[in-house]
Amino acid sequence: MIAEITHHGRCFRVALTDPIDLSLPLVAGADGPRAWYVDPVRMEPVRYGDTVYAVDQGASVNFRDVRFNPHGHGTHTEGVGHIAPEVLPVGGTLQRYFFMAQLVTVLPEERRLADGTTDRVITLGHMRGAIGDHPPEALVLRTLPNDEGKRTRLWSGTNPAYIEAAACAWLRSIGIRHLLIDTPSVDREKDEGKLAAHHAFWDFPNTVDQRRTITEMIHVPEEVRDGEYLLELQVANFVNDAAPSRPVLYAFL
Repeated sequence: MIAEITHHGRCFRVALTDPIDLSLPLVAGADGPRAWYVDPVRMEPVRYGDTVYAVDQGASVNFRDVRFNPHGHGTHTEGVGHIAPEVLPVGGTLQRYFFMAQLVTVLPEERRLADGTTDRVITLGHMRGAIGDHPPEALVLRTLPNDEGKRTRLWSGTNPAYIEAAACAWLRSIGIRHLLIDTPSVDREKDEGKLAAHHAFWDFPNTVDQRRTITEMIHVPEEVRDGEYLLELQVANFVNDAAPSRPVLYAFL
């Protein structure tokens, strides 16, 4: 199905029948991606007395308990409640689900630190150089190197690429409302709890911005080209700071 949309005076035709799914599935066991030293996802049939609620064990239905962490297992979207003291559920953040988006591939800058470690940083310069005259509502970042290993990677202790706070502050200033990235966090893995990029994007605590989101641990297939897209962002309706999500891109014709 081809749809026609207008945004800020510009007209687009979009192929809604050809979605590009950026989400990583929630997989039981050790096969799915993990971060922040969480244990693998557990999906186990409910047991009641001698009954095991699994069809292959004689039950009429499969009826499983699921144990997972939204931040540590697969694609998830978070709101400002991630860094605020009060419960600000991400499930109530979005008032609509389609947004003009730009996909940008970036090779993070390497920075050698005094302790001998090397950081990989997405800088303000990267962002200024990538976004044109029509800033999108949503920015999707694909970091290099990009490989299928991101679908199952154990990220804990690997010091993944992150975004510097100045870049996030600038993205906010030009109107970016939804920021998506293929690493476990927009911030450095070990930053003494500063979460500078999160704070800059939400301008917290100066503002309690419940209309902006950050989505992490996406995966952008290699064959998808940089450029403008329509983003559909669906977030599970959790009363929690983060929830599993399914961001989907649609190409313009």
